Amino acid sequence: MPRFLGVDLRGHLDLLLLATLQRTGPTHGYALIASLRERSRGAFDLPEGTVYPALHRLERGGEVDSRWRTDAPRRRRIYELSTTGEAALRAKQTDWRAFALGVGAVLGSTTTEALAT
Repeated sequence: MPRFLGVDLRGHLDLLLLATLQRTGPTHGYALIASLRERSRGAFDLPEGTVYPALHRLERGGEVDSRWRTDAPRRRRIYELSTTGEAALRAKQTDWRAFALGVGAVLGSTTTEALAT
């Protein structure tokens, strides 16, 4: 599992993927990886071996739907956020904001106050 600033992303990967899918709409895995990398300014340049198993797990859990797209020159699997995934994303965002506020309070940072809004 990739690490960012020494933090294991395992507990945050679902949040990152669900939030990126919400922003991109239905998309294939490589475009999802590229969007996550771009939106994070390169901080989250995750390998396919991390993202695809997570997408498959999210699909098994009902948070992501997928279908094969065959109208392009190359057949691709398209992923999109399900209704269950939208609810899961909202819950994970709430949890993340509470966590970030707590870390900010411990570190004495005021930058996390914006997350409360």
